[in-house]
Amino acid sequence: MTHVVTERCVDCRYTDCATVCPVECFWETEDPAMLVIDPDTCIDCGLCVPECPIHAIYTEEELPEAYAEWTAKNAELFSTGTNITEKKDALPGAKSLEEIQQAEKDKGLDIPEPGGV
Repeated sequence: MTHVVTERCVDCRYTDCATVCPVECFWETEDPAMLVIDPDTCIDCGLCVPECPIHAIYTEEELPEAYAEWTAKNAELFSTGTNITEKKDALPGAKSLEEIQQAEKDKGLDIPEPGGV
């Protein structure tokens, strides 16, 4: 099993999660601008989940249906990125958790927050 970074990270790219990963499985991508997880490296430790300020990381088993496609996207995108292990500033205009939750509601989505946050 692995953890999955979802659409919530797109154009935000907070990097708090990458600093606690013991196996360096986070990759910074440009298109889309976000972090993703290498599913073959992730050891499912869960340390990253509470570190993400926008709750963008879920386990595969609790991944909301609206974000189901992100399992494959993480597996596809990590090889296009750059491995990241240190904290960087979020992208300009990065949204807050409240803004992301409201945008989901505006789309008619009722997204549960990941366990462990």
